[in-house]
Amino acid sequence: MRPNYLFGMRQAARQAKALQIPEIAAIEFGVAGGMGLLQMEQLAESLQAETGVRFRLYGFDLETGLPPSDDYRDSPYVWRAGFFKMDRAKLEPQLKRATLIIGNVGETVLTFIERYSPPVIGFVSFDLDLYTSTKPALNLFNSAASHFLPRTFCYFDDIVGDLDEIHCEWVGELLAIREFNDAHAARKIAKINGLSWKFDAPTQWHDQIFVFHLFDHPAYKKYINERADWQLPLPE
Repeated sequence: MRPNYLFGMRQAARQAKALQIPEIAAIEFGVAGGMGLLQMEQLAESLQAETGVRFRLYGFDLETGLPPSDDYRDSPYVWRAGFFKMDRAKLEPQLKRATLIIGNVGETVLTFIERYSPPVIGFVSFDLDLYTSTKPALNLFNSAASHFLPRTFCYFDDIVGDLDEIHCEWVGELLAIREFNDAHAARKIAKINGLSWKFDAPTQWHDQIFVFHLFDHPAYKKYINERADWQLPLPE
C-alpha cells in the first residue's frame, strides 16, 4: 500500500472528521495503469472504517499516455510521448467507487466540479509528469473555497525520481507550483516543514507531500486540535 496516499488520505479524513464533514473527495491526476487508483479504493474503505468519513474517488487521465512535447519545461530528456498508457477496458471493470475522467486535463478540470458535483476535496495526487499538464491541473485550486478542506493534502510524484530525473523549480511540477503560488496571495501550495522528523526514519515521499493552504477559507482558523487543553505547569 502506498504510504504517501495513506498519509494524505488519512490526514484529510481526520481533518474532515474534526470539521464534521461526513464525505470528502480524493483525486488522482495521472492514473496510467491504475494501480494507484485501485489502492486508493482500498484505503478509502479502511479509512472509512477508522474515521467514519466516506470517500468519493476520481481519476484523471488522457488514456493514450503522455502527449508529445518539445518544451524544455516538460523535461523531454526524461519523458517520451506514449509513456504510461491506460488499458481502460481492463481497469474500469475493477473500479468499485472511483470515477475515471478521460481527456485533456486542461479541459476536463474546468468542468469537473460542475459536472460531477464532488464532495469537499481533501486529497489530490499529481502524477502528470509534465509541466504543461500539471499547470492546467492546478486550475482546480482556483475553485471556490467551499469545495476544499481548509488544508487540502497533496502528493506531487515528479519532484524526486531516479538519477536521470533532475528536478528543479524552473521545470516540471515544481515550476507549476511556484507559478501558482506567485499568482495567489491567499492560497499557497507548500511542503509540510519538517515532515520527516514526525516519523521514525526519513523516506522519499516525505519530500513529495504538500498542503494546499486556503487562507481565505472560512474554516481555516477553526480549532481542530484533539487536545481540549494544553498546559506546561511548573512542578510543585
